[in-house]
Amino acid sequence: MADKIATVDEVKEVVGKSNQPEETSIDTRPKTVKKKKHRRTVTQGQVHVLATFNNTIITVTDIQGNTLAAASAGSCGFRGSKKGTAYAAQIAAEKAVETAKTYGVSKVDVFVNGIGMGREAAIRTLVARQISVDNIRDVTGTPHGGVRPRKAKRN
Repeated sequence: MADKIATVDEVKEVVGKSNQPEETSIDTRPKTVKKKKHRRTVTQGQVHVLATFNNTIITVTDIQGNTLAAASAGSCGFRGSKKGTAYAAQIAAEKAVETAKTYGVSKVDVFVNGIGMGREAAIRTLVARQISVDNIRDVTGTPHGGVRPRKAKRN
């Protein structure tokens, strides 16, 4: 029998039989259960408002500074010079606060940076959305000596 050479059809028949599982077999592998994602609950946080002449960016963070939600006037659909308006800052603050409320944020400290029109509008929006504002700090940088002067005119 060792001298017998198998034909291609016989080899395919033998290989095909060994690879196919039996119909009566049951899958015995344990089912993998996905763990439910644990959502953080943060009751106290910080709101950072960057108000420039061209845009307003609102970022809601926890006490350590980890971002929970962020929105800008540009991300809310405003384009061009409309991004720098107080209304655009109000809409951006509403969007950021609604996202942050899903984490349970109810008390915040506000850090305002910049000199744009959206400074006060963003803070008023926080109060209107039933967010308790504990502290408001202006962290706008002050120039030390200003910018480099222009070159002297030659006549």
